[in-house]
Amino acid sequence: MRKRYARSFAGLSAATLLFTVSGCTWAQSPEPSTNEDDAQLKEAVPAAGSELVLIAKDDLAARLNINSDNIKLTRFDEVTWPDGSLGCPRKDMKYKQVLINGSLIVLTVDGVDYHYHSGGSRPPFYCADPTPPVPGDGGGIDI
Repeated sequence: MRKRYARSFAGLSAATLLFTVSGCTWAQSPEPSTNEDDAQLKEAVPAAGSELVLIAKDDLAARLNINSDNIKLTRFDEVTWPDGSLGCPRKDMKYKQVLINGSLIVLTVDGVDYHYHSGGSRPPFYCADPTPPVPGDGGGIDI
């Protein structure tokens, strides 16, 4: 009886893993994009990440009072931050000492890089003085 249960459990586990993995998709746009950066973004960044990038681009466009078409996505990484500061600590703050999954987005305007961090349930925010994520994390996507 135990062998039969073990085989059933192993089969169920394999089926669950296959189902979970097959559900992972990358964002791809069925219609052609008129903006080359947008086309690269849709091909290279996971669907959830592309929404984060658009939020960051909109914020930077508002900060710099420019059109978001002038902003280039330079890098997108799914990372693990070493603590609750999400790689953007302030000296006067204390942070929860726990690893947090998030994203590192680097946008470029006229040769200047702007870092945006997100993690947990926090949307991307501008970080003027960034610190790196957990070493060896992610692989990143250079755009």
